Amino acid sequence: MASVLNSIMVILRTPSVWRIVSDLLPFTTPLWLLVLIGLCFRWARTPNWAVGFFNRSRGTSENEVSDSQQTVVPGWRVLPSFEFSKEKGEKTSELSLTEDENNKKLVVTRVDLLRLYRLTVETDGGPAWQHMFDKTLPTMSYQAWTRDLSNGLTQYRSRTVFEDATPEQVRDFFWDDEFRISNRWNEMLMYQKTLEECHLTGTMIVHWIRKFPFFCSDREYIIGRRIWDLKRTYFCVTKAVPYSNIPRHNTPRRVDVYFSSWRIRAVESRRSDGQKTSCEVILFHHEDVGIPKEIAKLGIRRGLWNCVKRIEPGIRAYQLAGLPSHLNPISGINTKITQEYIESLDNAGCLEELGELERAGKESESKGGEKPGRVQFPGMLLIGGAVVLACSIHPGLLTKVILFGVTGFLWPKKRV
Repeated sequence: MASVLNSIMVILRTPSVWRIVSDLLPFTTPLWLLVLIGLCFRWARTPNWAVGFFNRSRGTSENEVSDSQQTVVPGWRVLPSFEFSKEKGEKTSELSLTEDENNKKLVVTRVDLLRLYRLTVETDGGPAWQHMFDKTLPTMSYQAWTRDLSNGLTQYRSRTVFEDATPEQVRDFFWDDEFRISNRWNEMLMYQKTLEECHLTGTMIVHWIRKFPFFCSDREYIIGRRIWDLKRTYFCVTKAVPYSNIPRHNTPRRVDVYFSSWRIRAVESRRSDGQKTSCEVILFHHEDVGIPKEIAKLGIRRGLWNCVKRIEPGIRAYQLAGLPSHLNPISGINTKITQEYIESLDNAGCLEELGELERAGKESESKGGEKPGRVQFPGMLLIGGAVVLACSIHPGLLTKVILFGVTGFLWPKKRV
């Protein structure tokens, strides 16, 4: 090993770039082979083929999940449903004395509502937010912030304002997974299936598979979600939930830590006409997808706006399509609350419940899932690419920093 390092150091001191390339070729040949193998492997795993194979391996079609997976998850109770009436419009569930009992059965509860509410009013006790950027389109404005959480994950906050859109249109738009795929405004989502619905509270469990870059496998999500209605201010919670009826697979890899929730409300238009004809969406998002932290942050920082700006034409297409709420009735079933109720949650009992939930989340994160610092075989492709790039830049200090720094960065000694 020492002789190999000495040989590389001698090569790096050579003033000629072409001499460096020719001398390093024997060392980089295995890495180039890894690159070619990885590209062939990812080419064979195109999204349609991957989804088809993933489902056929379970004995299902591409658009179906087997009936055995439709059974009720332990600890979940599908409450008695009511028929949705087109003439009556939206029908929402009211708060009642039995909600405490229902919370023990539902996968998304008042504890999650309190968590989101605290984030929106900035009383969650987390670190300060760092501004990322501001972007503006003719009918949309966007702001983004980021911060590092105590558990090592990165959390993102954004504020998006859509001109000439109602809170109900935006609420239904984000809840409509079929439109996400058919319109392709969210290109990462390649498969979706509703597993369970509660027609009293609107709580859902959905199954997602999302496409990720070539150097890592696709990701699978089991998501619980629910909406609360505070006088047309909507608190929408989506988070990862356990679901034993769908077994885990190596590919796609299941994401166990996922929280993506938002508040939707009407705000005054930037035309300053005094009319609340715009819609504001405050989003909070963090997840553990098993990618090294700094690589994920770099990718999000560079690609976030390209993804976000696709939402605007997507929501305009949704408006033009005139999709009524009764086509997706579950998004119109919301738990109605008052300001007094949500403030009453912020007491010692709910605080204790929230603390227990957070501790349980940390324990599940430590026991299962892929650690952010862990690099699988495809990570070798990044290392090989970094080495080849280093050999073609400059034979001086920058080359050495890239060559050895990237390798140490991708293989940290401990989790970031």
